[in-house]
Amino acid sequence: MSKVMRKLGLATAISVLATLSWAETQGVADDEVIIGSVNDLSGIFAAVGVPAVKGANVVFERVNAEGGVHGRKIRYVVEDNGYQMPRAMQGYNKLLNRDKVFAMLQSLGTPMNLAGFKLLDPKGIPNVAPLTASKMMLQEPVRNKFTSFSTYHDQSAAGVKYLANQFGLKNVCTMYLPNEFGKEILEGSKAGAQEAGIVFIAETTHKPDETNFVGSLSKLKEEGCEIVTMALGVSQTITVLGTASKLGLADMKFLGTSAAFLTVVAQVPGGITEGFYVAASWLDLWARAEEPAVAAFIEEYREATGEEPVGFSMLGYSSAVMLVKALEAAGSNLTHDSFIAGMESLNYFDELVGNHMTYSADDHQGADAVHISVVENGAWKHLTSQ
Repeated sequence: MSKVMRKLGLATAISVLATLSWAETQGVADDEVIIGSVNDLSGIFAAVGVPAVKGANVVFERVNAEGGVHGRKIRYVVEDNGYQMPRAMQGYNKLLNRDKVFAMLQSLGTPMNLAGFKLLDPKGIPNVAPLTASKMMLQEPVRNKFTSFSTYHDQSAAGVKYLANQFGLKNVCTMYLPNEFGKEILEGSKAGAQEAGIVFIAETTHKPDETNFVGSLSKLKEEGCEIVTMALGVSQTITVLGTASKLGLADMKFLGTSAAFLTVVAQVPGGITEGFYVAASWLDLWARAEEPAVAAFIEEYREATGEEPVGFSMLGYSSAVMLVKALEAAGSNLTHDSFIAGMESLNYFDELVGNHMTYSADDHQGADAVHISVVENGAWKHLTSQ
């Protein structure tokens, strides 16, 4: 056999092996890649999940209309967990075993993601930008896990320290759902108290469907709580703030994390949420509506959906853009290995959310910043960043 023929034979073999590599990768075809999400479209965090999914779809529809990524269109399959564990596991099983998804994007809920890892990890399915800021999203094995922002623990600690220093407050308490989400915020609140040189004095636990908080707030008042951190559902957070106002608890400073950093929370009629603080991972959308990148997003979202975007619309859009960047960096031979390498190569400033996003083989958390804001005149006002 001639040298030329041997080279051609080798090149053909390499090409065939490369084709087989991605062909055997779950969720990858020559014209499509399937991305999944187990999200909350009907439960206590639907105000997070619904706009986030819409934001992601704006990106995917645009990218698909332009021909996809390396010739592959993105099919985004979303299952509703209603923030309930049984429904979440049904969703994971369907996506992994029936839809054969390549990767997960924006799955919501700390306990739901943790349970999902038991199914994702054996298959090496990447879990990207989950809609939870839990530090447990980067548990071992870390290789297939990528988060976007600072953790609930760090957000809570930073917020407690800010309020203690700003107002000379001496203690902190926590109202929380007794799951992994709530426990991390409890832990971060205690850490923040210790770092600020103040004391943690009380806590109350709550069910996801609880709606009456008079007893709990009365208890916290009796304990003399000055800072109250919260790890509750969206409507529960609003109800707590409204109840505190009716009870005359004007001296209490209430603090949420990114889970409560919603446009709808700031815009509750009657000023119920006025003075509510959050320590979150990104900058508010509408406070920066005149900035070029934000204005362009708002216009694109309105045109695509016929609706006004909210903060989590922006977050979903931003996460989808990041996924597309990773798919582009992975190259045409798309495998889990090439995608993970693509994610680890990302290093860019996300003008939309206001964070520098950088990943590496040793760092799968995109940004570390904590931004502290307060509701003022029905809108989020940025106070400081750490």
